[in-house]
Amino acid sequence: MDAVTAGTADDALILEVAPGVWVAQGSRDHWRHAAPHPRDLARAAALPEWRAAEFLAGRALLRHLLRATVPELAGVPVVAGERGGPLLAGAPDTGVSVSHDGDAVAAAVAPGRRVGVDVQLPPDRPSEALLRRCLGARADAVRELPEARRAVELAWVWTVQESCVKAAGTGLSGRPWTIDVRPGALRGRWREYEWTSLRPLSRTPLSCAFSAREGTSDGTWETPCR
Repeated sequence: MDAVTAGTADDALILEVAPGVWVAQGSRDHWRHAAPHPRDLARAAALPEWRAAEFLAGRALLRHLLRATVPELAGVPVVAGERGGPLLAGAPDTGVSVSHDGDAVAAAVAPGRRVGVDVQLPPDRPSEALLRRCLGARADAVRELPEARRAVELAWVWTVQESCVKAAGTGLSGRPWTIDVRPGALRGRWREYEWTSLRPLSRTPLSCAFSAREGTSDGTWETPCR
């Protein structure tokens, strides 16, 4: 893997995983207390309390990442796209994505690209059916791992699969479990999307997928913004 230095600020890890593709990770309990954008707060008012906390944390981290990377877009409304994913009103060419699971929250920003991010806590006890569904023929190798490690590896694979269908805008209808991901891989490609797993930098499984650009498929990682 290429050398990477990661920056942290305000309880968020921020890094550039490919030229112009930024990812931030933080804790939900921290970011749900950040000063919310009025539109985000109004949207959260219609949600159950638990969902509102999750929603506001994701939006706060996304806006923090926007301020750090494309500050002119940090205050624009975030609306739902045709397939439900987040979209920046007036700036549809700037891809954005948000993910949360438990206390983990992540966001991605990619001007000029489609992008998807996914963070996932390992399941307590991954079932045989789940291993087979997500790993297919690769399930045998993962099944040999100790149970805790098996759960972690499954979560890493799922974050790749989920981030790919988020970038494609299909969600679960895109059958993410059919995407072939080699356990332990740091990066790869699916259709017109590149993906990377932040294994060296994140203790919680976290991956990002983004539309590829001609001549930029070497997978190098760049210095993150601070």
